[in-house]
Amino acid sequence: MGTRVLICDDSKMARKQLAKVLPNDWNVEIEFAENGQDALEQIAANAFDVLFLDLNMPIKDGYETLEALQGFSQAPVVIVVSGDVQPKAIERVKAMGAAAFHKKPAATEDIRTLLLELGVFSPNAQASVTPNDVATAAESFTLQETLQEVSNIAMGRAASVLAEMLNVFIKLPVPRVNILEVGELQMALEYSVKEDSCSAVSQGFVGSGIAFEALLIFNDSSFPDMATLLGMTDVSSREHETELLMDVSSVLVGPFMTAVGKQLNIDFSHGHPTLLGQHVKIADLINVKKASWKRTLAVEIVYEVENYQINCDLMLLFTEDSVPTLEHLLSFLAEDE
Repeated sequence: MGTRVLICDDSKMARKQLAKVLPNDWNVEIEFAENGQDALEQIAANAFDVLFLDLNMPIKDGYETLEALQGFSQAPVVIVVSGDVQPKAIERVKAMGAAAFHKKPAATEDIRTLLLELGVFSPNAQASVTPNDVATAAESFTLQETLQEVSNIAMGRAASVLAEMLNVFIKLPVPRVNILEVGELQMALEYSVKEDSCSAVSQGFVGSGIAFEALLIFNDSSFPDMATLLGMTDVSSREHETELLMDVSSVLVGPFMTAVGKQLNIDFSHGHPTLLGQHVKIADLINVKKASWKRTLAVEIVYEVENYQINCDLMLLFTEDSVPTLEHLLSFLAEDE
């Protein structure tokens, strides 16, 4: 009997990619779970030797899964594979029992070295690919699925930069990807912001036939804590608030777009960030851009800072003309994984 391996990730693309980079000479039986609850139920029913675990998942995330595994008498060796590369995230998962952490996307040689170091892998020339592995590799992925995974990795890179700068822990969600009409976009933003007043910074990007706008929306209640973390003693004026907005926007949007561009092999050109609105309602923000947005492919990520009242919503709004090109590029990325 081979080593029983469970790969837990809400992304089909990530599950496929990780299965493909496991050593070819490793005698393994691979199963898959879509979230932490699914993984725990499978482990309770059938023992596993190794669990590859994502952190940002719906229903039950990686942290909750690690906590639950502490109550198992025969828990698998846990290797966290995540796009969340915050130092505090890595510290937390290891303190909760993870044997190792590896950033996404995983590479074949890196995984092989890690498995050897942990003593869970012994090369076996007679090893063969399991049927489950073949089935997963044959799957195709939608535009939303591939863009969500690309955004997930980029989100983790951006959060790590902000977390290190502020010495905080950023709580990360599962990115949401949808094609929205302008009315639906307004409803999505109102649901996420949940406050009467907000402020927003906008920046345009273009490259390889893809054009989109990065929109960073701040709840106005975030200003006091944000100023404290940045060491700004005075945000009483609109000028100081604008400076704060631009600083945080640069830290979040810049690394995010660098990570997206690296995955797509695109060097995006960008315009200067502009203040789209200050202390306004979501409806007012939408009205400013209603003519240009109309129907858009939207990626939404909500960043929250643990133990602080800081909440901001990053949205990438792709032009409708960009969608076919983006879909074409993402299809190549999925095939390469």
